Amino acid sequence: MFLNSLSFLGLRSARAMEFTIREINNRTDLLPGITLGYQIYDSFSAVPMAAKVAFQFANGMEPYFNVTDSCSKSVTAAVSAVVGDSNSTPSLGMARLLGLFGIPQVSHYATCACLSDKGQYPTFFRTVPSDHHQAAALAKMVKYFGWTWIGAVRSDSDYGNDGMAWFLKAAQEEGICVEYSESYYRTQPRSKLERVANVIRRSTARVIVAFISAGDLKFLLEELARQPPQPPLQWIGSEAWITHPDFLKYNMCAGAIGFGFPRAVIPGLREFLLDLSPAQALKSAVLTELWENSFKCSLKGSVNGVRECDGSEDIRALQNPYTDTSQLREINPIYKATYAIAHAIHGVICNGTQCDKSATFTPWQIFDQLKRVNFTTENGFQVSFDSNGDPVAVYELINWQVMENGTMDFTTVGSYDSSKPRGQEIRISRTITWVWGETKVPRSVCSESCAPGTRKAVQKGRPVCCYDCIPCAEGEISNETDSLNCVSCPPEFCPPNTQQDIASQACGVCLHVNLCSLVDYISRPPTLQKNLKHYKERMNTARKLPDIL
Repeated sequence: MFLNSLSFLGLRSARAMEFTIREINNRTDLLPGITLGYQIYDSFSAVPMAAKVAFQFANGMEPYFNVTDSCSKSVTAAVSAVVGDSNSTPSLGMARLLGLFGIPQVSHYATCACLSDKGQYPTFFRTVPSDHHQAAALAKMVKYFGWTWIGAVRSDSDYGNDGMAWFLKAAQEEGICVEYSESYYRTQPRSKLERVANVIRRSTARVIVAFISAGDLKFLLEELARQPPQPPLQWIGSEAWITHPDFLKYNMCAGAIGFGFPRAVIPGLREFLLDLSPAQALKSAVLTELWENSFKCSLKGSVNGVRECDGSEDIRALQNPYTDTSQLREINPIYKATYAIAHAIHGVICNGTQCDKSATFTPWQIFDQLKRVNFTTENGFQVSFDSNGDPVAVYELINWQVMENGTMDFTTVGSYDSSKPRGQEIRISRTITWVWGETKVPRSVCSESCAPGTRKAVQKGRPVCCYDCIPCAEGEISNETDSLNCVSCPPEFCPPNTQQDIASQACGVCLHVNLCSLVDYISRPPTLQKNLKHYKERMNTARKLPDIL
């Protein structure tokens, strides 16, 4: 059985943490003379496994993923800190347990806004922004491009439900209407998946916001591919999938945009990942699996018809998620989280470059120091936490564009910075390619704007973005687009010597009989010009008007 791409990504994350710890251990200015050890467990994105691992971290355990001797002895005390989990739901379970023991937890990918609650998760930190900020960013982006009529789909999980709740609240504040909001989780019956897909296909909204995990989106896109929505939809993605390489094969998502974590470069990481020989791979079960699944051979001799690896395999020639270091959006938060813990430990046992190797400390001391860390990583990223354990929210705006060779790839076209003044958070730096390869922003509205001379009347039982344009009654006027009301003609704006007659009869639209009225008339739209003509015909019996029509 061969590893899938998600396993490759997970292994790359684990080895990135190993690389970071080695880099820290080789430094002379951070924890000089101190060697950090580590243990890496796979939670399988499952709450029971995450809870089990959390108890083991608190009580002491044997190492699982380790190729050094730094942690080869049985641990008799609680670990100092934990990096992880990479998903919100397992992190919630871990955070509750670790908080009871005062063990700080720094997640590199759990974004649920609920984890900012220090009452429930007192020792939780993260190096990625809370979904509270992402939801606000997505709502502002939808408003920025003029979309007032959208669909929404989410994972039926803590990540999806909490994130979508924040988005819907922000969208309402921005005057955006949501035609439908559906949820799906990959273990739910197929009938639920089919129902959600049909809702999307039948919708009139041409923009869909997907606050959904990669695992759930995979099932949804495969179902939609059986009968793609027509016309194609403009997809708006959350960080969980907008930069996931596996989804670039779905042409129906071409032109997708969304917010992702900033792209990064970590010097030395690629060389570390690729510095792997068959002998080194045999030291670890997961590295053995990586090697055997990548080259379709066995490191332990020919087994069940699988050929024996002969040494000609070259890991540098591989092109898969494990070897891809072109963006490192999901890896850089691991780098920052590991360094944050190292700086916290340094703050407890070191004074400058002098460290007490015999010092003993508690996880509570590390937790207290984590609240104070403020540093810049070797690759130029600033790391600090607010009172909720969250970093400053900075995203890149990602667009799925078709390259010259016909393949799709991620292109950074802008950014979002929550620290900027209101209205200036979004910055567009490059041309966006939309659905169907269009360069013009697609439209998605329930009803078109109402011209002057009409008023908006909300359709019964539908969102406020859905309305009819009702002509103003005789004797009333609206001179603005999307006017909510028509107003009566003020008598002082009517022609002289006819005010008494006009007060008792319909007048349609009143005129200023002066030079300004002529200039105003010329600039008025056709609807109002028609009303003026109607008014002239009615008033000719009372007084001959200037022939300005």
